[in-house]
Amino acid sequence: MIGYFILGVCLLIGVLLLSRWFIAAEPKRVIVALRWTAVVLALTLGGLLLWSGRHALAALAAPALIPVILRLRSIWQHVKAAAGPTPGQRSSIRTRYLHMTLDHDTGEMDGSVVEGRFSGRLLSEMSLAQQLELWNECRAADAQSATVLEAYLDRVHGATWREAAGDAAGPGGGAGAGGGAAGGGPMTRQEAYEILGLSEGAPAAEVRAAHRRLMQKLHPDHGGSNYLAAKINEAKDLLLGT
Repeated sequence: MIGYFILGVCLLIGVLLLSRWFIAAEPKRVIVALRWTAVVLALTLGGLLLWSGRHALAALAAPALIPVILRLRSIWQHVKAAAGPTPGQRSSIRTRYLHMTLDHDTGEMDGSVVEGRFSGRLLSEMSLAQQLELWNECRAADAQSATVLEAYLDRVHGATWREAAGDAAGPGGGAGAGGGAAGGGPMTRQEAYEILGLSEGAPAAEVRAAHRRLMQKLHPDHGGSNYLAAKINEAKDLLLGT
């Protein structure tokens, strides 16, 4: 009887310590622990049933483990989403003239020019005067590219670029002022995944987490733009079917 009591106390202490670790541990470490715990439990249960000769019971128990595995998978997805983006993850928006990217780790935005006289150049390698030349070129040929470039200029140069551009930019903005945020036709699911920086088929929890992170970085109140915020919202709504 004393042995069982001591065993019970040890188990209780173990559960308490495990609970404290689970609360305090980094989400990524919790993911690894949950994954290995599920694997060990499944292998242990299957091994015990097979070792004891209960093959029929093992066959019956296998389907019963499916809901448990699915539940663990759901928990893993939520914890993974809470852990934040994978290092090196990027969001991207493509227009006729630009391929813009946002680094999730640093929050830095850059873009490559894919059409026009500056084709092949990175925006970060161009002077403000050259960026304004590109902006005028985009305004004449593709309003969506001009609007995306304005978002970049606002983020990198603040009000400076509008002062340099003069009356063409206006107090609130060039090609994007008063215009719709979408443009360029309906967004595709592939574009939505690229905007949120997710792999195709990412679960809803990761879509919501990516949307929340990007809005914190690109909301107009945080140095972003109405256009970018609208595209991020559109991508989330498309993938979640809302």
